[in-house]
Order: sequence, then C-alpha cells, then structure tokens
Amino acid sequence: MNKPPAFSNTHLDLIEELKWAGQQATANRLVIGSGGNLSARVPDSDTFLITASGTWLDTLKDEDFSVVSLSGDVVGGNPNPSSEFRLHLAAYITRADVNAVFHFHPQASVLLDALGHRIRLMTIDHVYYVRNVASTPWIPAGSEEIATATSTALESSDVVILGHHGCSVVADSIELAYKRAANLEEAASATLNALLLGDTTTECPPAYRELLENRAAIPELRDRH
Repeated sequence: MNKPPAFSNTHLDLIEELKWAGQQATANRLVIGSGGNLSARVPDSDTFLITASGTWLDTLKDEDFSVVSLSGDVVGGNPNPSSEFRLHLAAYITRADVNAVFHFHPQASVLLDALGHRIRLMTIDHVYYVRNVASTPWIPAGSEEIATATSTALESSDVVILGHHGCSVVADSIELAYKRAANLEEAASATLNALLLGDTTTECPPAYRELLENRAAIPELRDRH
C-alpha cells in the first residue's frame, strides 16, 4: 500500500495505535459514526497526528490522518484535519506532559453533566485512571472558545466534560488516554445506576485516593495498581 510521503515509521506506529483506540472506542460506544477524534503527539517534534474531518473511528486508514504543527498549520498527511483540531492543539500547548488527546461523545457522562449530577468514582479503577472530572458549559464545537475553555480545565484535570457535547481526555500515552475515557464512562454509568436506585452518596473510599497520593511520592510504587 502506498503511504503518504509525510509519514515516517514513527508516524505509522502512532497511527496503528490510534486505529486500535478508535476501534475500541466505537466497540464500547464511546462514539457513534463519525463523532469524536483522536490525536497523538509526534515524539521529538512540534507536531501531532490527528484524525481527519469526517472519519469513522472504527475504520481508520493511514490516509485518514493529518499532521498538524503546534502553530496550527497542516504540514502533512490528509489536508483536512478534524474541525476540533484547535481543541487538541490547545491541550498540547497547555500540557507539555500530554502525548495523546481523545475527544469522544460518551452518552452517560454527557447526560449526567447536563442534568447537574457529579460523576462519582465508585471503584478503584475509576479513581486510579480518572482521578477527577472537570467540566465546561456548552460552547460551539470547533471554536477557539471551546479550545480555550477546555485547555484551562486541563490545567487541573486530565478529564473534561464538554457541556451537552462530549469529553476531552488527555494522557502521556495512547493506551492510558483510552483507559481514562473508558473508566470515565463506566463511572458515569455506575453513577446513573446508583441514582436510579436512590443512592446519592456512594463512591470509592477516600482512603484509596490517599494511598495513590502516597504512592506518587514513592517512585518504586507509582506504577503499581
């Protein structure tokens, strides 16, 4: 298969990882159809890969990716990046530690936020991967305003609900970004079920969060779960 000339082996490796994430997200109904978009920072460069406009995340091909610079210019691949590229760009500029940005449309998460219910982290997985959830009000999709509001929220959280729209999840790897998004929606579903059962308070014991904070201060324990 002919590869776009702008794609190096590094690009192609990242594309394969992003294809996997797109398939997983669609299979687990974090997105439907052409909703949502994925990106990954290209190592040792000032660029990132992002899915192109109108692409379906479960059928991504190499030509469905654009290379965008941190100045906002398309410098390779598909000439038409996702209309939400500003959202991704702002995240990479704001968070130097971020190597992957996922924008999905998880229905339970968006519903709870729209109804004014806090998404409760019920299990240790929810706390471990999500930690805390920030949110923004409804802002037109694809705008500079939503990119700015989301990047501000990302200063204190890795997970942001975009009001009546979707979510933006960031991480230092593609795999971790997917795990965060999946656990966000699982936590939202658990919260919704708890509310239907009349429960408004149950969540993971605070002692587990304290344990994680203590582990963060001890290098050899940081990656244990």
